[in-house]
Amino acid sequence: MQALRQWCRGRVPVVTRWWQSRVPVSGEQLLAMTNEPVPNHLKRWWFCLGGTPAYLFVVQVVTGIMLAVYYQPSAETAYDSVRYITHEATFGWYFRSLHKWAATFMIAAVILHQMRVFFTGAYREPRELNWVVGMLLLLCTLGLGFTGYSLVFEQLSYWGATVGANICDQVPLIGGISKNFMLGGEEYSSRTLSRFYVLHAAVLPAAVVGLLVIHITFIRMHGITELKFDDEPEDQPKHFNFFPDHLYTEILIGLLLMILLSVLATIQPADLGHPADPLTTPEVIKPEWFFYVTFRWLKLFSGTFAVLSMGLVVFAMIVWPWIDAQLRRWTKSEIASICIGVAVAVAIIGMTVWEAAVAH
Repeated sequence: MQALRQWCRGRVPVVTRWWQSRVPVSGEQLLAMTNEPVPNHLKRWWFCLGGTPAYLFVVQVVTGIMLAVYYQPSAETAYDSVRYITHEATFGWYFRSLHKWAATFMIAAVILHQMRVFFTGAYREPRELNWVVGMLLLLCTLGLGFTGYSLVFEQLSYWGATVGANICDQVPLIGGISKNFMLGGEEYSSRTLSRFYVLHAAVLPAAVVGLLVIHITFIRMHGITELKFDDEPEDQPKHFNFFPDHLYTEILIGLLLMILLSVLATIQPADLGHPADPLTTPEVIKPEWFFYVTFRWLKLFSGTFAVLSMGLVVFAMIVWPWIDAQLRRWTKSEIASICIGVAVAVAIIGMTVWEAAVAH
């Protein structure tokens, strides 16, 4: 044993020299590249929401790969494969439930992160393009939620996808093309589910990864918007190190999220409704909670107007940094955007609660 230890000790410098000659990056250089100074306000956990969706996305990828081992994306086999995952595969119910709850939390985290950026004015010059990237990430996240919900191929997910395609059909000029692209024809067919699967498992995750790379690159170039609070001591340093201080915070948040996801997956596992039946329309079609506001808006207004007005709202949110600049120039006020944001947030929350409260 002593001879083995001496031999290993003698080989370490050789292995180290071999590695450094192939990867000429020292530990000090790596630390300098990653150890970006972090503003003090990120010590408050509610300002650390940017890393939360990224962690939940990793959970989604890992659990999604595990579910893909058994899932079969065709109209004939999709429901039975989900039933097998839920009721027969070892711990299948747990990983499916974990996937579902992580998706819910990810959407909520992205929305809350965008709200934080909005109400702190962190989208203003020179960070306008990063706000656009954040909005595209939100849309991709909602797309992942919609396509994932449709893959179950139960009654409500089937008719939910049909309603979504019909909404696309209301868009002038490109509505018919969008519907045909989504469904693979004029109506839900054997080609539809495979398209949703490709979008959910390949296209949208790849888009999220690409947008995250751009998002982080912009953050590294411009830095994090610094916020100052009245209770901060004047002699306190304005920044702290990303590694290990902020990294420890992110790891702690990740561990707490994992515990919470596991508890929810255990006490409220993902259920399975009736199989999709194209010949029987449900009395009530209920979307996931993140589409409640859209569903309520469609009930309040006619099809084409509702779709166009929703599209206008989304477009205004994407280009809001430039709208905000004009508002500040015209009103000479820094809080005009905040007032509009509060009104919009109250309207969205109100319509969401309204739709959740009605009988489904």
